[in-house]
Amino acid sequence: MGENGEMSRLKTREHGEMTRPGAAAAASASSSSSSDALVKENSVSGSIKDSPETLDSLHRLLEFHLPAPVFEEVSRLLLGLNGGKVVAKFPLPEVVGGMASTSKFDIQAYSFTAAKEELRPPQLVRIGLIQNSIVLPTTDPLLDQKRAIMGRVGTIIDAAGVAGVNILCLQEAWIMPFAFCTREKSWCEFAEVINGESTKFLQEKAKKYNMVIISPILERDEAHGSTIWNTAIVIGNNGNILGKHRKNHIPRVGDFNESTYYMEGNTGHPVFETVYGKIAVNICYGRHHPLNWQAFGLNGAEIVFNPSATVGELSEPMWPIEARNAAIANSYFVGAINRVGTEVFPRPFTSGDGKPAHKDFGHFYGSSYIAAPDSSCTPSLSRYRDGLLVAEVDLNLCQQVKDKWAFRMTSRYELYAELLNKYIKHDFNPQVVT
Repeated sequence: MGENGEMSRLKTREHGEMTRPGAAAAASASSSSSSDALVKENSVSGSIKDSPETLDSLHRLLEFHLPAPVFEEVSRLLLGLNGGKVVAKFPLPEVVGGMASTSKFDIQAYSFTAAKEELRPPQLVRIGLIQNSIVLPTTDPLLDQKRAIMGRVGTIIDAAGVAGVNILCLQEAWIMPFAFCTREKSWCEFAEVINGESTKFLQEKAKKYNMVIISPILERDEAHGSTIWNTAIVIGNNGNILGKHRKNHIPRVGDFNESTYYMEGNTGHPVFETVYGKIAVNICYGRHHPLNWQAFGLNGAEIVFNPSATVGELSEPMWPIEARNAAIANSYFVGAINRVGTEVFPRPFTSGDGKPAHKDFGHFYGSSYIAAPDSSCTPSLSRYRDGLLVAEVDLNLCQQVKDKWAFRMTSRYELYAELLNKYIKHDFNPQVVT
């Protein structure tokens, strides 16, 4: 379709005559109103190709361009089936849609079902994921940057509270720009003790909304020489600190120069038993390590959150696969969160990869989503905008999938343990037959 044809189609959509080829117009649910507004907002600038933000997410792009029957089949192939159908949209109170519209963040909500059981009632839990960009330039005073982010995220947390979210996870290092590319140590000032300012801020939100909140921060460990860790703090629904987990795997790829600031964590693979279910946190780069995912499952996790910060050129083709695969392989739900936006730093840096000096990491593409153990998943949040993703899940699905596929029963842990015990020794000889 040429530029004039595309513009005509956008205008048709704006005036409510159709939402996509071959589909009659329908009233938008509150969970999708902000995405419609985005299309309208960008339609004045010309072709959809002239405004990359209009693409927003893969799912919305396909929905906009494909005839309804084709889009339905494509959704089945891309998102899988939950209870025999693509994961359904979940209605939220109208006020939540209004909050998203006023504060200009993406809002989506879905529902995962499980088969009805005779001996167990449903175990319904509402999960929330928040992705956000920084608010102020990285040249502004650090305290101003931090508090501006806290104010912005606080608004989205309030929306999650009104939406009835039980467990909420924020993105990696959420109170700061992801400055670890620069290797400059002044960014260490963002590090906090476990019960620091951001924790106290979230404790009040947790108590207000009876919500468990996972807060990934840069931790200052004063008990051990003020060492810095990449840490996720788990705050209980009463505002209590349940515990923490430190990032197990530290990247050494591209501009991810994180080992300049912190090293591998020392907290193992803890699972936190909350009033809403057993949860764990696999921070960012840990998603590339299948055994890391598996360890949380072996410890009994029902939901694993993956707060991340990753950029398009490096990892976007991998993003829709890894968390979903982990959910399938380990029979639990996964919430994958990625920050959004392009963060420009005051001074250029290099990373020993031959690229010219530059001032930004690249585009953090958001696209947060939730995956279920039955291989189904939600569409992702926007690639460009802050957002809140809500999903109501039935934790009974975890056991139902375990019973169906019997991955745990058919695993050969003794064989894996034997190999790994040999592999970690200096005199290891691979079992190769020639």
